[in-house]
Amino acid sequence: MKAAVITFPGSNCDRDLAVAFEAAGADVARVWHKETALPAGTDIVGIPGGFSFGDYLRCGAIAARSPIAQAVVDHAGRGGYVLGVCNGFQVLTETGLLPGVLMRNAGLKFVCRTVTLRVETAASAFTGGWRAGDEIRVPIAHHDGNYTVTPEQLDELRGEDRIAFSYAENPNGSTGDIAGVLSANRRVLGMMPHPERAVDPAQGGADGAALFRALADVLGVMAPA
Repeated sequence: MKAAVITFPGSNCDRDLAVAFEAAGADVARVWHKETALPAGTDIVGIPGGFSFGDYLRCGAIAARSPIAQAVVDHAGRGGYVLGVCNGFQVLTETGLLPGVLMRNAGLKFVCRTVTLRVETAASAFTGGWRAGDEIRVPIAHHDGNYTVTPEQLDELRGEDRIAFSYAENPNGSTGDIAGVLSANRRVLGMMPHPERAVDPAQGGADGAALFRALADVLGVMAPA
């Protein structure tokens, strides 16, 4: 598995995401946002959390127009995998790779704690390490995590089994308690919680590791024991 982790000015979880991919056996390349192409043979692109361009204008709006963004869109268009976490989720909605928008948290405050998620579908490369209905504990840290879609979009996401994760207790006002969604081809995942911060028991829990192991299994990598 060859992973490319993008770094924008203001990214602060890019190293964490790279380490999580490496722990699952991936060969990881770090890519600066001014590059115009992904490394040859890239299987999955990781767009990390942080505050790209200081969240100026809208969270992820400028990052979605960086030179590397078109290469990510093209990669997804060819059927490549993309994982966007927190600010990365915001970037994916701004590029149009995922529906909806990320708004200010309903409580108008930054939230930072570990939350319980329900795995809503196991039918994706990202969630295949769980069963639908499983509950996992993953950290969140965001100010603009209120995922908002229209009633019609919500019906479509539910009807196509594209809700990957939901909050057991909604921390930000997201429509339908949604914590993560899949693209129509199920190869792009955006999620506000941080699985890369939950891959080692020393971090307080390792529930997020199953996501990276599942990707490694799909992409033919034997993850380290």
